Amino acid sequence: MNRFIFSAFAAIIGIAAAPAARAGELWRATGLEQPESALFDAVNNRIIVSNIVGNPGDADGNGYLSVLSLDGKTITRHWTDGMDAPKGMAISGGKLYVADITKVHVVDLASGRLIASITLPNAVFLNDMTSDRTGKVYVSDMLADTIYRIDGDRPELFVKDASLASPNGVFADGGRLIVASWGKGIKPDFSTAEPGGLLAIDLASKAISPLPCAQKFADLDGVIAIGDTIYATAYMTGTLYRYRAGGTPEAVAHFKPGSADIGTDGKSILYVPLMNEGEVAALKLD
Repeated sequence: MNRFIFSAFAAIIGIAAAPAARAGELWRATGLEQPESALFDAVNNRIIVSNIVGNPGDADGNGYLSVLSLDGKTITRHWTDGMDAPKGMAISGGKLYVADITKVHVVDLASGRLIASITLPNAVFLNDMTSDRTGKVYVSDMLADTIYRIDGDRPELFVKDASLASPNGVFADGGRLIVASWGKGIKPDFSTAEPGGLLAIDLASKAISPLPCAQKFADLDGVIAIGDTIYATAYMTGTLYRYRAGGTPEAVAHFKPGSADIGTDGKSILYVPLMNEGEVAALKLD
């Protein structure tokens, strides 16, 4: 598994890249190490960034979290150490939850101290995270077509279904969970036999519904929603998509390959990790 993940991401890094889009950008934070997720911390007015630093599937102890100011300056480079390949994050109850291969770390949000690690025994490749309005936390397992739910420190299987098609990005939006799928039939270079799309899971019934006109269009990574608009990134092409019900996904920005789990201030700014460039870009929305 680790060899597969390594070769896939190595192939992606070698993709010929188009010039990065600058229109609408407020700033770029540099000097990061494979930033995979950028999470807005509203309580402390800052951005928390997960750094993989190596093979995304290796338990090598190299990963860490950084803290940025809202204007993209580094506040603390190594805020939380002792991780392997940290990816998606979520905040709940004064704690930060961090997905890390087969574990979810729990970090004190005030101090950055790592206080616990929750092992998910059947996990393969945990990826993105989100929290709902009741404080429950969700984490996707991209290579197992699975999403877990964590209540406090108690993990449980939420949904396991082939129709999730390698679920990557997750975002709690009211009574539903929006899912960005990478696609079916992942190949050694991480391309797919069938590209992914956008899904919704009802949090109460666990029913899975494909979002209309948003299927099989890209190998999707991160996803967030602001009002009635969904934004999703496609890692392989570096494309940022915008989708509204009744329409079709439209490309609104292009970066080099490697755009990962996006964050937002919930109003008008997106934070886009550019994993292969070691940067996070802040975009002002129209």
